[in-house]
Amino acid sequence: MCGITGWVSFDRDLSAEATTLHAMTETMACRGPDDRGTWTEGPAALGHRRLAIIDLPGGRQPMSLATPEGTVALVYSGETYNFTELRRELTDRGHRFTTDSDTEVVLHAYVEWGDAFAERLNGMYAFAIWDGRRDKLVMIRDRMGIKPFYYYRTPDGVLFGSEPKAILANPLARPRVTLDGLRELLVMIKTPGHAVWDGMREVEPGTVVTVDRSGLSTRVYWRLQTRPHEDDRDTTIATVRTLLDDIVRRQLVADVPRCTLLSGGLDSSAMTAIAARQLAEQGQTVRSFAVDFVGQTENFVADELRGTPDTPFVHDVARSSGTDHQDIVLDAEALADPAVREQVIRARDLPAGFGDMDASLLLLFRAIRQKSTVALSGESADEVFGGYLQFFDEDARSADTFPWLVRFGRHFGDDSDVLRTDLVKQLDLERYTADGYRTAVAGIERLAGESDFEFRMRQICHLHLTRFVRILLDRKDRMSMATGLEVRVPFCDHRLVEYVFNTPWALKSFDGREKSLLREAAKDVLPQSVYDRVKSPYPSTQDPRYARALQAQAKDLLARPSHRVFDLVDRDRLRKAAEREAPVSDQAARRGLERTLDLAQWLDLYAPELVLG
Repeated sequence: MCGITGWVSFDRDLSAEATTLHAMTETMACRGPDDRGTWTEGPAALGHRRLAIIDLPGGRQPMSLATPEGTVALVYSGETYNFTELRRELTDRGHRFTTDSDTEVVLHAYVEWGDAFAERLNGMYAFAIWDGRRDKLVMIRDRMGIKPFYYYRTPDGVLFGSEPKAILANPLARPRVTLDGLRELLVMIKTPGHAVWDGMREVEPGTVVTVDRSGLSTRVYWRLQTRPHEDDRDTTIATVRTLLDDIVRRQLVADVPRCTLLSGGLDSSAMTAIAARQLAEQGQTVRSFAVDFVGQTENFVADELRGTPDTPFVHDVARSSGTDHQDIVLDAEALADPAVREQVIRARDLPAGFGDMDASLLLLFRAIRQKSTVALSGESADEVFGGYLQFFDEDARSADTFPWLVRFGRHFGDDSDVLRTDLVKQLDLERYTADGYRTAVAGIERLAGESDFEFRMRQICHLHLTRFVRILLDRKDRMSMATGLEVRVPFCDHRLVEYVFNTPWALKSFDGREKSLLREAAKDVLPQSVYDRVKSPYPSTQDPRYARALQAQAKDLLARPSHRVFDLVDRDRLRKAAEREAPVSDQAARRGLERTLDLAQWLDLYAPELVLG
């Protein structure tokens, strides 16, 4: 896992631009604390920061390969889990390797098969390959969008990077945000390709982007497709378990300490239990970590979102699977610390508005990094197996919009509530969301004979797998890589995603509960308490001191009337939120404070040029 960046300028020799390339590369020092490297040849310049995971001495980048027609050079972020099989196949085809790294396998695979090699990969990755034989840059992103990848076109080429900050470090990139960027920032839908920053784009998941002297072109090598599902219930459950066993086994491969993220929910518990069983066969013990808050278990108050605290279930799994477990317990002061908020904004490059859930994730990962370098996460199982409450909420299921927005609006209000009234009218977020929804559902294929209800549930699953999950994957990547921790996501393996997506909803929820297939597939390794537990989202602190700290910070902000945030935020609304008697009991008010403070921090750190006209 690493950070990549680069620059292609067909009208100049970039060997004279070492200072700029260095600046771009160093923005991602946290993503790659173990090593750095740059490579330049003619119009191409590549930069890399490395987090060493496999073949620690042999996997240095950028990595290049001389051919009779010219040099091929690679920078790569991520992991290829089937690199051993690919290496054997390439060896049979005459390729010779000098390292044990998956990076070298990827480089040779491109030389052998061109950009079609992406279709052979199982993993999470973002590649940039300079092909000196044909003077072209090839950028490739994994199928699910696990690894971030951005680019910015210039008059004579392109800039690229794992994160926007790498691109923005180049003077050619203008830190500009228009109304359209603000719209994307304020609605929770993750439009494919949209990067918020004006002129910047994401390499879309499952896509190859090629840049040469004639311009830029794209090719989609994978998309989620509708196919008939013919397996019965028992066969489906058995297939899910077989896939999970194989996926976890592959993703446990590393030359550094590994662990699992354990929440006590079905997803992370199943993954941890399977990993524990596999490592036990090798005489090893899996480490597990969980986040908790001071006093939360003892003083927990159930609500519609969260019916139970995580910790008792976490400890049940740790005992039953024999993990080496540690709770990371955070207090309200740490969660509300402006320095932590600054680190979150720097990690994400945007004021994403997750508040204490971003802060706690960053602090959790920072603590884990002291003992492990690789962590397995249960992220995306809810999207794959149908675990969220909106899958079972009739209002959300029948709404002519993204289902999660119905439930979020019910609990947290509308993010535009904090904005100036004139800006709200200019943004017209309702229309932006409606347009995005129509585009998202337009291409979803329907099976012949599929009932209206089954097709609607297929649409909802598709929306979660192509829009919602990418928000969470980006969050997970940014928070983990900001601490130099690699987080792997077994439930995003494309084989599992394809298989379960095409399983009818009647099978996904055959017992009337969420994630029925996963529950039964992992039944033999789960404690009964977890098997019976109802879905609970990522935890959020209930400590009133956190909300009071936000209010105090909002009052400090109000004392700075010239702050740029008031070009966006309604001052009177902020004052009312800062003076409320009990903001902790009002999720919308608390979220409004978090959103405002995030926006203010972002404006201070990035000084974006806002184009609001």
